[in-house]
Formats: sequence, structure tokens, C-alpha cells
Amino acid sequence: MRLRTTRRISQGFFFLLFVFLVVIADLRWLGGYPASLFLELDPLVGVATAISAHEVFRGVLWGLLILALTLALGRVFCNWVCPLGTLHQAGGWALGRRRSAREKLDANRYRPIFQLKYIILAALIAMAALGSLQIGLLDPIALFHRTMAAAIVPLVNLAGGGVTTTQHYAVGGWVIGAILLGLVAANLIVPRFFCRALCPLGALMGVLARFSLWRIDRDPHSCNGCNRCLTHCEGASDPHDRLRKSECFVCFNCIEDCPHGSLSFKWLPPRQREITNPDLPGRRALLAGVAGVALFGFARVSGSTRKGWDKSVIRPPGALAEEAFLARCLKCDQCLRVCPTNTLQPAAFQAGVEGIWTPVLNMRMGPCEYNCTLCGQVCPTGAIQPITIAEKLGLGEHAERGPVRLGTAFFDRGRCLPWAMDTPCVVCQEVCPVSPKAIFTRATTLIGRDGSEITLDQPYIDPARCIGCGICEYECPVKDQAAVRVTAIGETRSPDRRLLLG
Repeated sequence: MRLRTTRRISQGFFFLLFVFLVVIADLRWLGGYPASLFLELDPLVGVATAISAHEVFRGVLWGLLILALTLALGRVFCNWVCPLGTLHQAGGWALGRRRSAREKLDANRYRPIFQLKYIILAALIAMAALGSLQIGLLDPIALFHRTMAAAIVPLVNLAGGGVTTTQHYAVGGWVIGAILLGLVAANLIVPRFFCRALCPLGALMGVLARFSLWRIDRDPHSCNGCNRCLTHCEGASDPHDRLRKSECFVCFNCIEDCPHGSLSFKWLPPRQREITNPDLPGRRALLAGVAGVALFGFARVSGSTRKGWDKSVIRPPGALAEEAFLARCLKCDQCLRVCPTNTLQPAAFQAGVEGIWTPVLNMRMGPCEYNCTLCGQVCPTGAIQPITIAEKLGLGEHAERGPVRLGTAFFDRGRCLPWAMDTPCVVCQEVCPVSPKAIFTRATTLIGRDGSEITLDQPYIDPARCIGCGICEYECPVKDQAAVRVTAIGETRSPDRRLLLG
């Protein structure tokens, strides 16, 4: 039981470390780096972003450590480090029903559906090669970060009455949370279903595990075929027969369960006693790549990233132009976690299929804090560039370039109180943070409904000064649909979306 206990201690340590770093990201005690640690250790993040962005980011070079470990020992990350893998194992144990010995053996045999993760990996890498980073949809670290940010931590805060921070909400967070619950529930049918059948990171490590130097080996002379090694096999790697190297999680359960000592961890055991390569014909891998190319094409021809972009897709300060942004954004939603005003929300389909779960600003949830650049500090891949407050506000040496503009605010005069309802209101002007203010008023004398004269200060936007922070929209007293609303037009990051003046 010694190896099994050691593994459980390792799993518990890394799981608690992950949760702790998520809390650090929320409370912002130590800045952005600690919160990104697991993403930077994720080799699939490094590989896919290098392919899509044609640039290797310094932080993700830490993934080389995991690649080296995989080349030496196999898929140890999956069962000793990965926090989502630990959650699936614990969830499967907690939700699992009592199975007979025969049912346990059958549940842990290899199944053809486990090829699916390699097909997913090939399709996602093909999309990355064309400039669309979609690995975050199923990468276990990005998926877990996203679920924590959009579903779990808000739920914990709600249950605890805002113990760690003020209550934040995530539009569509219930969908993100339900997906994780569904993946955990799938363990009732197939143990560690996500890890065995869907995980693209596991697939990448499975491809690399074929070169591992230390591997589990079965001595056919002492083995009597009792199959007890299958009872607790985490990866469905068939240790009772020819070990499937690409599926083995190196959990060592089979070694401890073998009553005859026929299994051991050896340096370069004979290859004839193992299946070296992943169980995926080259033809299927090619078709998966073609499917990824087709998916990319279908998404781009919709026009949502170029001509047909949605005016409500307002990106955080420091975000790259849309196509470059989609080539780098992992959809990990760490930026949502550190946003102090809750304005950052996971996109649905307003940013197109490629932009699902990428961060957008929802000014009705909150404005973009005038003196905040936290989102760029925690972004692990540079989709949101780290900028200083001076850069954001256009101060000092950045004065000539001017402030970062997220968009431009416009009045809906049919809903504005001074314009449509003869009611005095200057809230938007009062809260405008820029100096000189981007919202000004003109005194206008009108004839009221009772025939008397009324003098009202009617507001106007100066587009040359508006930075699109959204505080006017957030504070507008017309609550169902604000009378002043920000759109993405005029944003700094894209010259194609400039607002032409004069």
C-alpha cells in the first residue's frame, strides 16, 4: 500500500495547491504569476499557443519539465499532479456504486472509445495551426480554471455570504458548471471517463509516453492470468496482457495488486511485451486534422471576427486585435477571477463559435475599473497584454498615444430621462472618470406637458474623449436597458473599428 499512499498524498497536495492558487488569484495577494502556475506547467498550453501564435511565451516553458518527466516515466502527470484528474478519481469513488469483482475487471479494460482523445487532439492542433486556439475547451487545467472562475467560486461565495470577496456572478456560469458535473457523473459509467476518452492533454502525453524510459513490465512466466491487476487500473492500460504505454497513468496499483509479483517498474523492458503506440490509425488522425481545418473554416466564414463582428464584444484593456486574441486566449477565465468589478464575463456566441467562453465586458454587471490592469497580469499567454496604469490612461510618456479605448458610449435619447421624459438627471456626467469629462450637458428650455417652461441639462458624448469604461452605462438609473450604452466601435486595439470623426 506504500506506493498507493504516496500517490494519494501527491494528488492531495497538488489539488490543494491548485485551489489555494485560485484563492490567491481572487484575493490578489501575490499578483498574477502564482495563479498561472498550473497553466504554465501544462505542456499542451505551450505547444498549442506556440503553434497558433507563432511565438513561445516565457512562462509556458515550464511545461518542458512535464514533457521531460513524461519522456522519462510516462503519464505520471495525469495521476500524480493533475487536479482535474484527482477530482475525477475522487468523484468516481464518492459516486461509485458497489461493483462485483467481474464488473471491476470489465470496467477497467481498454475500449475503442478511448481513441477519441487522440482525434480531439489532432483536430484542435489543426485549428491552432490556422490561428484559432481552442485547446482550452477541453484542456483539463484550463477547463478546471474556467469552472472555478465561472461556477464554483461564485457558488461558494453565495453560500458563504461573500466570505472571500464581494459576490460575483458569471453569465452562463451554470452551463460551465453543469459540464463539469456531467463529466464527473460519467465516472459512474466508465471510471475516469474524461481522462481516458476526452482529455487532449492526456492524449499528448500518451503520444510522448511511447518514448518513456521506465515502464511497467509483466513477467509472462510468473503471471497466471488472474487479472487482479485490472481491479484498480486507473488508465485502462491492460497490464494483464500487453501493456498499452499510451494509456498507463503510472499509478502502480497493478504492481501492488499482483499477488505473484509479476509486475514491476523497469528500465526499458522488452517492447514485444507492450503496445508502444496509441491505438489510432493514421487514417483517422488525418481525418481528425481535416475536421479541425473544416471547423476553423466554418467558424471564420461566419464573419464574426471580421466584417460581422458584434458591437457588444468589448475586450479587456490590453487585449490584442481579435484574430490575434483568438490565437492566444485559452478561455481559462482567470481574468474573470481577478476583475474587481465583475464586468468581465464568459462570452456565449456573441463572439462567434471561436470566441465561446472568451472574456467580454458586460457593463451592466460593472464598469472597467479606471485604475485596474489585473486582467493582463494573470493572462498566461499574452492574449491580454500586461500594461501599466500609465499606459492604460495615457499618462506620462504615453500621453501622445493617448489612453486605451475599449469602445465608445452612445445615448439612446428615447430612454434618457432628460431627453425623453422631461426629468432632470446628470448621473452619467457625474460618474464619468476622464478629465476633461467625455460627457457634457447643454441647458435646454422646453415647454412641459402642463405648459410651463422647464430647463433641463441634456447630456452629450464627446467621442474623442470617451474611453468606453462603461461606468456611465453601469450607473444609469434606467435599469432594464441603460439609456447610455458602450459598443466596441472606436476601440484602440483594432484600427478597422475606428469611429470616423469629421
